[in-house]
Amino acid sequence: MGKTITFANQKGGVGKTTSAVNTAAAMAHLGKKVLLVDCDPQGNATSGVGINKRQIVNSTYDLLIGRASGKDCVIKTEFKNLDVIPANIALAGAEFELVELDDREKRLRKGIEEVKADYDYIVVDCPPSLGILTVNSLVAADGIVIPMQCEYYALEGLSQLMLSIRQVKKLYNPDIEITGILLTMYNGRLNLTLQVVNELKKYYANKIISTPVVRNVRISEAPSHGKPIIAYDRYSKGSLAYIEIAKEITERI
Repeated sequence: MGKTITFANQKGGVGKTTSAVNTAAAMAHLGKKVLLVDCDPQGNATSGVGINKRQIVNSTYDLLIGRASGKDCVIKTEFKNLDVIPANIALAGAEFELVELDDREKRLRKGIEEVKADYDYIVVDCPPSLGILTVNSLVAADGIVIPMQCEYYALEGLSQLMLSIRQVKKLYNPDIEITGILLTMYNGRLNLTLQVVNELKKYYANKIISTPVVRNVRISEAPSHGKPIIAYDRYSKGSLAYIEIAKEITERI
């Protein structure tokens, strides 16, 4: 059965979707069979692997409300070993509709159960919130990767996220673990970056993924071409970083 890795951070703009897409693509490049599940109504992970959101038939929304099975929702991308369950703005409605459904926190876990055996890894991209979509993503997870920028607001957000993870672990998913904290938009020449990293090391030294994602314009360009960085510029610094990150995550989980 495939391992489910959820990329979560309720703070927006931390490189969460970028990291989910590029880690999934790097795993696929390394020969793993990977399913990317887009749980964000913005659908950026979907367009980031070249899927037109306007042409989606079955999406994460249909999966969560029980209108379609996991197999019905899977789309093959143009990239070897990488499939996706896509999302579009319809998923925003799930926040309200799930309130009235039974086992609303476990809908994603049940939905992907039938396809887990087809993959080595299932990578879930969360919305930037702590709502029911993120809770579903955490309940479905075997491990959590937390992308975060090296700034103090990010540290405050991390403590909130850790509280939510503890609640999910206590109530719904006792096996959930933090796989790693991924430092994004990293600039080692800034004092603030080094201060935040030192603060993180005090509490989460063994959780920090050893390869940070440095600021790189090629990573920012890739989504506009509907490609992960590894397909857009195979030998860029960003591409090489995500290959190392993918290796480390697969070793940890």
